[in-house]
Amino acid sequence: PTPGYEVSRAKIAEFAAALGDGDNPAYAGDTPIAPPTFAAVLSSAAWGALFDDPELGLALHRTVHGDQRFSWARPLRAGDVITATLRIDGVRVRQAMAIVNISVQLATVGGEDVCTASSTLLHTAEAA
Repeated sequence: PTPGYEVSRAKIAEFAAALGDGDNPAYAGDTPIAPPTFAAVLSSAAWGALFDDPELGLALHRTVHGDQRFSWARPLRAGDVITATLRIDGVRVRQAMAIVNISVQLATVGGEDVCTASSTLLHTAEAA
């Protein structure tokens, strides 16, 4: 898992503003929740392990993010401290293209499941 990341009111407000939804009351006040796509920030932190593993031979510059889905147990809230754990769910190889399905489990440091972010990555092989 990644180190714990504290979801703060400031980061929620910044992210909501970047989405053009900064006026949404759900993302403000004393007990804001994070926009659903905020999970991408946390899950992408776990991708480093995928691209840093020399045995896998994956390179970010040869990867296209083809699909993204989120399955929620509850919203992310200000004050949550979240870890992200990546799992490779499947790999299919079609000539020079690998289709890599991954999921990242977001959970509180106390072990409460919050969200699963599932992605499909398209990776091309290095030129021979």
